[in-house]
Amino acid sequence: MDVYDAVNSRRSVRKFDGERGVGRILVEKLLRAAIRAPNAGNAQPWRFTVVYDTALKERLSEAAQGQKFVANAPVAVVVCVDLGVADKAYGQRGTELYCLQDTGAAIENLMLAACAEGLGTCWVGAFDEQAAALALGLSADVRPVAMVAIGFPASQPREKGRLELDEITEWR
Repeated sequence: MDVYDAVNSRRSVRKFDGERGVGRILVEKLLRAAIRAPNAGNAQPWRFTVVYDTALKERLSEAAQGQKFVANAPVAVVVCVDLGVADKAYGQRGTELYCLQDTGAAIENLMLAACAEGLGTCWVGAFDEQAAALALGLSADVRPVAMVAIGFPASQPREKGRLELDEITEWR
């Protein structure tokens, strides 16, 4: 699958095939794609926690406002930022902006790679950061910024419309 096929076919998947797991080797391949993302000053402030444990996925699901698909996914990746690394590289601008841009790019790489592998993903941003950090036992310098539920889709969600370019683009 080329990158345009992945971009155009990727959907948010919330229902996973309960019969098919996602092995560590495949998750490592996705994470290798994630860390190829551009990042400010090559600081690489991202940190990843891969969660297979059912009880821990339940706790993350609760932290994510009860979004059950997080617990039902074969694996969840919690994408975090090491605030100490971001601060050392760029100070306040690094901790308040650049690290979020960096992790966003890494997440998109991960999701496109997952799509190319026939996997479905859903980026979860609506969650209680403190509850997720507590569940994962994260240090104070590590901030969870997103969860990505990953698995083989039970079905392919329909495409959602996008605004036309002329509605959102200015040419100067």
